[in-house]
Amino acid sequence: MEYSIAMLPGDGIGPEVLFEGEKILNLVGMKFGHAFRCRQGLIGGAAIDHEGTALPKSTINLCKNSDAVLLGAVGGPKWDDPNSLVRPEQGLLGIRKELKLFANLRPVKVYKSLADSGPIKPHVLDGVDMLVVRELTGGLYFAKPKRRYVTSVGRSAVDTLRYHDSEVRRILYFAFELAKGRRCKVTSVDKANVLESSRLWREVADEVSLEYPDIELEHVLVDTAAMQLIQNPTSFDVLVTENTFGDILTDEASVLSGSMGLLPSASLSTVSDSRRHRMGLYEPIHGSAPDIAGLGIANPIAAVLSVAMLLRISFDMESEARLIEAAVEDVLDRGFRTKDLVASEGKYLSTTRMGEEIGKRICESGIR
Repeated sequence: MEYSIAMLPGDGIGPEVLFEGEKILNLVGMKFGHAFRCRQGLIGGAAIDHEGTALPKSTINLCKNSDAVLLGAVGGPKWDDPNSLVRPEQGLLGIRKELKLFANLRPVKVYKSLADSGPIKPHVLDGVDMLVVRELTGGLYFAKPKRRYVTSVGRSAVDTLRYHDSEVRRILYFAFELAKGRRCKVTSVDKANVLESSRLWREVADEVSLEYPDIELEHVLVDTAAMQLIQNPTSFDVLVTENTFGDILTDEASVLSGSMGLLPSASLSTVSDSRRHRMGLYEPIHGSAPDIAGLGIANPIAAVLSVAMLLRISFDMESEARLIEAAVEDVLDRGFRTKDLVASEGKYLSTTRMGEEIGKRICESGIR
């Protein structure tokens, strides 16, 4: 069977890390006898330069006619003019909307070999294993009115935070279902002491929880959640929240792992009865990192782990996903590091060499 995957390298370090992810995907395909057909499309700043839009119709068609999507990153200072009507981020937001990707999953795991490499004390990190579930299609990033204007007193801007109960219920069900296969705890993050949208969110969470009597539900204000992520991260199992809060908290949670270069993500849609798998878009969370683009020092692990998530979630290839994850952990246990994971004077591998080390472990494995 042939699996079709849309590859969207994007901007900055996106092409570099996605190239390593594609190599790992092909190695796994050869080892297990799968055929992966990868086709590239433009998105973000690269698409603006070539097509004048951050999300060309050809890219939308490519993604809709593929079984899954792998994305590198979008954005960079070249396209950062705040007055521009076309911005790279419109490509990412647009493809999520086109593919109806409403749920973003970001697993946060701390590798024992890296527990002392970050700013947080190792004993605080012992046992950290959480899954952040972020609602993707509502809230401030999409609701209208959204505009800038000038009044007699000066410049003004407005963004609208709007959620319908159906959007909230959908993502809450998603989180509770995931919690059934984990430690049976859901932490719902909101700002219900201030925002009407959060009060609705909390009401719906309580309603959904009645259908899951075996799963613990706790409500946490977003500012408290931000503090607890650093002080007591092991208290979280499945953490679910709205779009903007999730965007911020997941970047904060990356500090737990030691580097944003280690964390993958999956953006998912509903399961369609007419398809044999769940459509998903998979990407590292680290962004385009334009300051190191082209230097060959970007960490490809998040992109590689995004491939593992793609295989597990979209294609139900659990053994293949576990092989990739085990290869990454083995490489880290052996002391191999990219620049983001070492002290200023430490030795590190290039992007390509790290990919090669992970690939070597996959080839050497006796798993088939």
